[in-house]
Formats: sequence, C-alpha cells, structure tokens
Amino acid sequence: MRGLFAAFFFFFANLSFYLVMTMFMQRGLRIPPLQAGSVFLPLALAFVIASRHSGARARHRGTRVLIEGCAVQIVGLAVLVLTVATDVTPAAPLLASVLAIFGYGQGLVMAPLSSAVLSTVKPASAGSGAGMYGTTAQIANAAGVAAIGGAFFAIEAARSARLALFAASALFAVSIVACAAFLSWMRHALPPDTD
Repeated sequence: MRGLFAAFFFFFANLSFYLVMTMFMQRGLRIPPLQAGSVFLPLALAFVIASRHSGARARHRGTRVLIEGCAVQIVGLAVLVLTVATDVTPAAPLLASVLAIFGYGQGLVMAPLSSAVLSTVKPASAGSGAGMYGTTAQIANAAGVAAIGGAFFAIEAARSARLALFAASALFAVSIVACAAFLSWMRHALPPDTD
C-alpha cells in the first residue's frame, strides 16, 4: 500500500508539470508553441538516459535510487524557480537546460517505480497489483492536472503567470517529497535482501 501512495504522489506531480510549464512558456513568456515544445527535448533525452541505467541501479541499491531521483527532481525545480525569479524573460535554450535536471530525476524514479511497487505483491496477486498500480497512476495524473493546473490558472488570473509557476512548483515539490517519504517508509519495511 505504501508503494501505491508513493506512485500516487509521483504521478500527481508528473503530468501536471508538463501542463504548467507549457502554459507558463506560452502565456507567461510568450514563447511560440513549437519552440515551447522543443524546450522539452533535453528533458526527454535526460529522462531516457536516466531510465536506461536506473533499473540496473535499482536492482543493486533498491528504492534508494528512486529517493535520489526525487531529490534530483527537487533540485531541478529549485533551479527552475531560481532561473525564472532572476531572469524576467529566460530564453528557451536556458529553460531547456534547466528542465534537463528535472527530467533526469524523473527518469530515475519512473523506470523502476512500478517494479519497486509490484515487488511487494504476492505472485498470485500480480494481475490485481498491476491493475491497481495502473489505476493509481491514471487517477493521480488526472487529479494532479485538475488540482495543480487549477491552482496555476487561478493564480495566473489573479496575479501573474510567474507567481502561478512558483505556486505550482511548490505543489510539485510537496508531492515529490511525499513520494520520497513513502518510498523511504517502504524501503524500511522491506526485508534487507530486497532493498
């Protein structure tokens, strides 16, 4: 159950991050849609690189790799907020390089997350466990887009896109920290040979 909570909080921040960043770049920074989309390319590349080696690392180091991935995501969010706070109109290439940090952390978590969560399920219940994992991910994605996206649009309408990004980033950080906390709790509950 702890693993499902970790997955919920990870996916809660996952899809909504892309919505918020896209809206901020297009509405707040007036970056054209095609250029705004290209900003995510380094993030995607970093995600793939992290995903390629995180599974093997997770087999040797357990959920520690996922917790480290959460920490890298928090660092990425902090660098993003600092960049936007210090540069009134950050250029697309600068944003792209900053988002790569976040993407690398995301890749460290997402690739081995399902394996870590489902490793706690008895083989006879594997189908049910996988179904619950998939359902949890979908509900969390939808809830995150609704909650964090709603907060972003409300703050943007009342104040500014920049302040809305800062508030959304705080919500992402809280969700990622909650994911790390459940992963840590899960890690301490596992027998030593599976961690």
